[in-house]
Amino acid sequence: MTIDVKESFSGESPPAPAALAAKVRTLAPSMTRSMQLVAEAVAGDPAGCSALTVTGLAELTGTSEATVVRTARLLGYPGYRDLRLALAGLAAHQESGRSPAVTADIAVDDPIADVVAKLAHDEQQTLADTAAGLDTVQLGAAVAAASTARRIDIYGVGASSLVGQDLAQKLLRIGLIAHAHTDPHLAVTNAVQLRSGDVAIAITHSGSTGDVIEPLRVAFERGATTVAITGRPDGPVSQYADHVLTTSTARESELRPAAMSSRTSQLLVVDCLFIGVAQRTYETAAPALSASYEALAHRHTPRTR
Repeated sequence: MTIDVKESFSGESPPAPAALAAKVRTLAPSMTRSMQLVAEAVAGDPAGCSALTVTGLAELTGTSEATVVRTARLLGYPGYRDLRLALAGLAAHQESGRSPAVTADIAVDDPIADVVAKLAHDEQQTLADTAAGLDTVQLGAAVAAASTARRIDIYGVGASSLVGQDLAQKLLRIGLIAHAHTDPHLAVTNAVQLRSGDVAIAITHSGSTGDVIEPLRVAFERGATTVAITGRPDGPVSQYADHVLTTSTARESELRPAAMSSRTSQLLVVDCLFIGVAQRTYETAAPALSASYEALAHRHTPRTR
């Protein structure tokens, strides 16, 4: 049976087997329920699913062959055959002797030592997922634009505003003009002044924060290069982004709101962006960074009376 699937495939290399689980966690919230069933099955039992034909996996998940193929393509594979090969590789990786994962769910009566272990594991998993899912082509394009930008505006609210401020102060210290806007009115009035050659960066885990999308839209319409750092690459913010940098989908719990763990993945992307810019502008960045250290050195030296 031939299945005609019209969903687009990017043409880029499929994700490595180790990145498959991270891809599922990132994209699952944006999938239809039937596609989620397929994605959860392949991530939960890669060895078993790798032995199934497209018909077998469709029957196992109670979906259709077309749904299985659509899911494979959404996860970054040209077809189901490529997904099966990745599943076999992931199964081999899991059977190589790694210790079982620690659950990150924190109970009210957990000993503090368990809390530390669980949080550390969750942070490590969040960083690994983000690194595995980050599109380095998109990242490289964002780095290139920021490296030559006349001005860089950054938008974020709540926890994302803290990440925006972190990026702005890093860029300022290597001699670039960067501003992090947390007031939505000021963000829009500043975005109006942007033009071609400028860069606007929106940080929103949900991808649907109106106070972040509005200034990015204005910047986009003014001709600035726009970048979205988001956990929902299919969210509304992406329609105004020239480049989308995807962060890991945070695992929310009662004692740990998603904002806390999503910020970890955002900070990793911000650091990757900053380091990339510093590399490309090293001749000017290094002296600027040195000068900023020297300007603050006396504040870290105990004063003698």
